[in-house]
Amino acid sequence: MSETHLHMQSWLFPLATTSALGVIVAYLYGWIRLRGVSRNLAPVWRIAAFVCGLFAVWIVVASPLSTVDHRSLTIHMIKHLLLMTVAAPLVLAGAPFVVLVRGISERFIQYERLIGSRTVRWLGQSRTHLVLCWFAGTTGVIGWHLPVPFELGMRSHWAHSVEDVSFLCAGLFFWWPVAEAWSSATGGPRWSIALYLFLAALPCDVLSAFLVFGNRLVYPSYLSASHLFDLSPLQDQECAGALMWVWVTFAYLIPAVVIIMQALSPSNRCSLNPTRAAWVRLAARSSNDEEPEVV
Repeated sequence: MSETHLHMQSWLFPLATTSALGVIVAYLYGWIRLRGVSRNLAPVWRIAAFVCGLFAVWIVVASPLSTVDHRSLTIHMIKHLLLMTVAAPLVLAGAPFVVLVRGISERFIQYERLIGSRTVRWLGQSRTHLVLCWFAGTTGVIGWHLPVPFELGMRSHWAHSVEDVSFLCAGLFFWWPVAEAWSSATGGPRWSIALYLFLAALPCDVLSAFLVFGNRLVYPSYLSASHLFDLSPLQDQECAGALMWVWVTFAYLIPAVVIIMQALSPSNRCSLNPTRAAWVRLAARSSNDEEPEVV
């Protein structure tokens, strides 16, 4: 398995780097055009969040970390957590749909055909469907940690690649309603998002507890693997479960507490600040198939 990972590293590194650079250049172009209209529409923190999100993806798929996860379940868990709780929310914080599609669409793609496609319309409707997004995130986490799919990903580099993509996509779906709640003018959606995050932590806690307190090795492939740390396979599994338990608790519950505090704030209940209001109007134009005034 190590030779397979090294072989994948030899071609994933340039592919991931080239793809990331291409996306960053396209995003930067759209960001500059939006910033030319109003600085409020393209704050620096959005492009910083987007680039950091892509960097987190690169760490998972093309850095040296990607070649050692077959030797340690803890490293494997770190990769999954990076994709779902770091890369996905950071990419969404950069508002890639608004910046990429609305910023440069008329020069590079047929915007009307894209926005009118069934896939794009379905994605636009799904972003506010809490149950669908909750199941997408939860299924991605629980499904790939079942013994059969997990062992398949350990033995097949293609299944392993599909696994990484699945975690990133599941993370994007899961965090999409949370990103939408930030631009909500009312407190109602914020309360539902706080409950949404709290309920999402429960399945992860159950999986973490099973890995920590199960007293048996769940994934046999680590028995024959050369160990990365001075830990037995069972100890490594317990460490991975504890890491997931703590990481997910903070990643899900801290945003829930922040959202509740914002919902309780009188200033947030009454009105949007000018910067957020400008961004909400731009996002609304994107959803309603109207061109923003970008010159």
